[in-house]
Amino acid sequence: MDATPYDALLICSFGGPNGADDVLPFLRNVTRGKNIPEDRLVTVGEHYYGFGGRSPINGQNLALRSAIEAELSARDVRLPVLWSNRNWHPYTVDVLRDAVAFGARRFLVLVTSAYASYSGSRQYREHLAQAVADLGVPDVGIDILRPFFNDPGFVDANTEAIVEAVGGLDGDGPVHVVYVTHSIPDTMQRASAATGPGYREQHEDVRATIDERLHDAFGPGITSSLAYCSRSGDPRTPWLEPDVSDELERLHAEGVRRVVIAPIGFISDHMEVAFDLDVEAMETATELGLSAARAGTAGIRPAFVCGLVDLVLERAARERGEDVAAPVVGGLGAFPDEAPAGSCRMRDGEVTGIPVLAGTAD
Repeated sequence: MDATPYDALLICSFGGPNGADDVLPFLRNVTRGKNIPEDRLVTVGEHYYGFGGRSPINGQNLALRSAIEAELSARDVRLPVLWSNRNWHPYTVDVLRDAVAFGARRFLVLVTSAYASYSGSRQYREHLAQAVADLGVPDVGIDILRPFFNDPGFVDANTEAIVEAVGGLDGDGPVHVVYVTHSIPDTMQRASAATGPGYREQHEDVRATIDERLHDAFGPGITSSLAYCSRSGDPRTPWLEPDVSDELERLHAEGVRRVVIAPIGFISDHMEVAFDLDVEAMETATELGLSAARAGTAGIRPAFVCGLVDLVLERAARERGEDVAAPVVGGLGAFPDEAPAGSCRMRDGEVTGIPVLAGTAD
């Protein structure tokens, strides 16, 4: 099988600290230009210190890189797999510089966010455009894989994880699945919906698809809802709600006693999952007397990894001019390879003039 015209696949992620000394410098990187007080950074830093100052995200990206390499090798596809971060080492421009020194010029990028929004897609397009500008090599080309929230492999992997969690619950009786994703400001949600299905609607599509499968497996007694975690910034600014802990309290008041918390908004168990769900949300569930289990993320489940490699080969074939399908599940179609003009801005209609890749008509 062939990955031509690409010289390398780059996994581009958010980044995270590797030790206690990294925590505050990392958080300053993430919040640069946002006027976040230092004492707030110190408070958030405590989340990391509780895990030894080390975010799990870097190790999980290394595991994902290894899993993708193994799947490519099993299909006899020769394509180097690289990894870089927006906010911490290894920085994207440094990884690209090394790859270019070894002769790579055309890169396909896998952004470690399945959903389209400013923070999950456009901000990475800005970051990659800046990295290419900083690199200063004129013949470097970068394409980005389309959002993959409705890719069969991603949905299959999340379904498997939820089925396992339901099977591990204590007690008997109905089960409610709380699907969880990272909250975003209402303004960002509206901007994400300006040129297609919005961030919330993408998640609701995944929720509906998995619900149908759960009903097939367990019967119609399983119910569900969508909740959010990890909101930040000015508390006066409206963000998507409900918060997952508030949702657990609502469900308890309505008589729900068995819940699965399913982090479908994340591809791996990084800090928002490890702290916001495994610590805070599970503490809330315990205080309420709920029987609760947290489903795993897609991680390196074979279905997810195979789906990602399918996406890579699909995009490579399309770049070679071949007519190939873009398989999806659920009620929404495949998102385009090139982002539509004006899509996924921080605020709808706000033109910042910041260069982007993978949709330069913008």
